[in-house]
Amino acid sequence: MCKRTSSRARTGRPRSAEADTAILEATRAALVELGWSKLTMGDVATRAGVAKTTLYRRWNNKNELVVDAVAVLFDELELPDLGSLQADIENVVLQFAALLERPETKTALMAVVAESTRDEPLRRRIRASIVDRQKRLVLDGRQRAQERGELPDERDPATVEAVDDLIFDVVAGAVVHRALVSAEPVDAAWVARLSALLLGGLGAAAAPAQGLSGAS
Repeated sequence: MCKRTSSRARTGRPRSAEADTAILEATRAALVELGWSKLTMGDVATRAGVAKTTLYRRWNNKNELVVDAVAVLFDELELPDLGSLQADIENVVLQFAALLERPETKTALMAVVAESTRDEPLRRRIRASIVDRQKRLVLDGRQRAQERGELPDERDPATVEAVDDLIFDVVAGAVVHRALVSAEPVDAAWVARLSALLLGGLGAAAAPAQGLSGAS
């Protein structure tokens, strides 16, 4: 079992996975019912059936707790091998859209993103705990597509990183805007159009960066 680490040393009893799960579930439930401004560590502790000191042994503040409560939901996303890059993309986008439809995900994500606009440490934690962790999907998908011969085998680390960042930003940005801002359905037809648009540009995505580097 993978053990979670903390930025500061902890003492006392070993952490309980069951307690962590109960706390994170209680956090999401409280967000849906109360909203960000009314959620407190004390309320979460009561809902989870643990002492408030238990929360503070694990998380320094509400911001850290809520980000972790959201992050575990995104860890549910998977990238099964469906035989083609297009099928892989469409599958994970539909998973992502279904995840955003869940009230606990929608409320928690919108809350932490809004709060992070005025809280730089929170923004960094969101990036480390959610964004950077979920880039695994892009990395895995890209590697699989290269092994199939669907994408060129780019070896320049800077170009690879830049393109992977762009893919993640385009997919995540499009789905979040469609589902949470425009409140439009992310259905199979829309996802097919998104994947066609993305695949049409992937072959040329590295060219501008290579051109700029060659001109410098």
